[in-house]
Amino acid sequence: MKIAVGCDHGGFPLKDVVLEAVKAAGHEVIDVGTFGPDAVDFPDFVKKVGEKIQGGETERGILICGSGIGASIAANKMKGIYASICHDTYSAAQGVEHDAMNVLCLGGRVIGPELVKVLVPAFLNAKYLGTEKGGERFAKRVNKILKMENGDYDFSG
Repeated sequence: MKIAVGCDHGGFPLKDVVLEAVKAAGHEVIDVGTFGPDAVDFPDFVKKVGEKIQGGETERGILICGSGIGASIAANKMKGIYASICHDTYSAAQGVEHDAMNVLCLGGRVIGPELVKVLVPAFLNAKYLGTEKGGERFAKRVNKILKMENGDYDFSG
């Protein structure tokens, strides 16, 4: 799988650990920056990661900002991007399995490198269960999210 990774200056200190964790899990990395510790605006890098997924160049993305919150909010404004902050392995996997999450957001000022080394594989090894037998309830929920994304809030039919 190809994975887009982006960060701002708050996430920059963890970026190399994330890149290595993606590679160690057997995936290819597309690093969209930032490439130094100077202050930058996280939405610029969120957009780059989101566009890689929207364009089909990557299947998933990882974003790192200071808390993970700003990156998550910005990413979820992009069509087809389903992002969440996950600082535990259960959420990193379950977000993919149940909710079709395709972007993992991390707080570079919240977690350390050892946690990154277990969060990234948990996210990358998880598979969406909505296409599996027994996953109909997940697919139903994700389809409602898709309707909301398209401005259709009528779930009656």
